[in-house]
Amino acid sequence: MAVFVALGAFLMTLFGGWTAQRATDRRPLVLGLAGGLMLGVVGLELLPEALAAAGGPFLGVPRGLLLFVAGFLVAHLAQRLPAARRTADGPPVRDPRTGVAAASTMVLHSLMDGVALGAAFQIGGGMGATVALAVVTHDFADGFTTYTVTSLYGNTRRRAQLMLLAAALAPVAGAATTLLFAFPEALLGGYLGFFGGVLLYLAAAEILPEAHAERPAGSTLLCTVGGVGFVWLVVGLAG
Repeated sequence: MAVFVALGAFLMTLFGGWTAQRATDRRPLVLGLAGGLMLGVVGLELLPEALAAAGGPFLGVPRGLLLFVAGFLVAHLAQRLPAARRTADGPPVRDPRTGVAAASTMVLHSLMDGVALGAAFQIGGGMGATVALAVVTHDFADGFTTYTVTSLYGNTRRRAQLMLLAAALAPVAGAATTLLFAFPEALLGGYLGFFGGVLLYLAAAEILPEAHAERPAGSTLLCTVGGVGFVWLVVGLAG
C-alpha cells in the first residue's frame, strides 16, 4: 500500500514540475491550500502520534517533541546556511551546478518522504493514510520547486526535467525500502516526529510565504484555513 501511495506522490511531483512550466494566477491558491494541509497534518496527527509512540521523556521533554524540534532546525539550517555563505562571499552567482545541488536536496527530501510513508503504514493504516495525504499534497510543491530551482540557475530544460524525474521516483524508492525492514515502534515514532518538524518548516517558511509573495489575497488565506479544516475533519472521522 505504501508503494502504491508513493506512485501517487510520483505523479503529483511530475504534475508540480509541469505546472512550474505553465504557472498561472492559481498558483498562490494551490500553494496556500498545500500549506494548510501540511500544517493540519503536522499539528493534528503527526505530532500526537510521535508523542505517543516515541517513548518517554529525555531530560524532562518527550522524545517525540525533541525530535520534532530537531527536524525543524535541521531543515532550517539546510536552507539557510548556504544562503549565509553566499551573502558573506558577495552577490550570488547563477552557477548551474548550484541549481543541480539545490535540486538534489529536494530529491533526498523526497526519498525521506517515501521512508516516512512506509514507516507510517507499519504503524497502522489510519496513520499511513494521514501521512499519505501530507506526502502527496506537498510533493506538488516539491516538483514545482525542483524544476524551478534547476532552471533558475541556467540549466537546460532537459536537465531540469531529469532532476524532476529523480524527485518523482525518490518517494517510490524510499517506500520500497520499508518493505525489507520492520522498524521498532519507538524508532518510527521518533522518525515521524522528526519528519513532522521538517514538514512544519517547509509549510511555514517556504510554501506559505511563497503563496503570498506575489500578491497577498484573502482567497489564499481561505485556502490555507480550508486545508487545516479538511485535515481536522479527516482526523475526526477517522477517530
